[in-house]
Amino acid sequence: MKYKIAVSGAARVSHCCKNIKEISKEVGREISRQKCILITGATTGVPYFAALGCKEANGFSIGFSPATSEAAHVKTYKLPIDAFDIMIYTGSDYTGRNLLMTKAADGIVIVCGRMGTLHEFVTAFEVQKPIGVLVGTGGTADKIKQIATGPYRGVRRIIYEKDSKKLVKRLIKAIKKDKSKVEKKSP
Repeated sequence: MKYKIAVSGAARVSHCCKNIKEISKEVGREISRQKCILITGATTGVPYFAALGCKEANGFSIGFSPATSEAAHVKTYKLPIDAFDIMIYTGSDYTGRNLLMTKAADGIVIVCGRMGTLHEFVTAFEVQKPIGVLVGTGGTADKIKQIATGPYRGVRRIIYEKDSKKLVKRLIKAIKKDKSKVEKKSP
């Protein structure tokens, strides 16, 4: 079974690190190289660059759109469609889309980010998905360590890494560990 890895990050990247486009593309390429499926919020910036990288590496990507249709995705939301193999039109605007996309993933990678990325992080955190944070990319990614401290219920699996290849590999290892627990419990 192929794992589904969501990439969450800033749609507008002016506050991100200098090489954010190439870094995001490398995350997408690495997800493809590891034979996983890329999931994004089908938006611009980091998610779009990751989808382009995935496509460059002959990978498979799924976009979760906030819109109700392709026409609304392109005309109302002004979002791209060219980098995605499948588009799911959630009709749930951004906050609903964030929830659906994050819960559909086996794990999530945080790259830079703003409030939407924080929302996706918190959703993954609360449903106890493995989370990989690409440190040094700016925005939300560089603030998570400060936010995710303190006494919390449940198991927290947050992986901090500066190297995208290492991050994706470590995240997949955490996903496999999660999946093995489920397989042991199933009839």
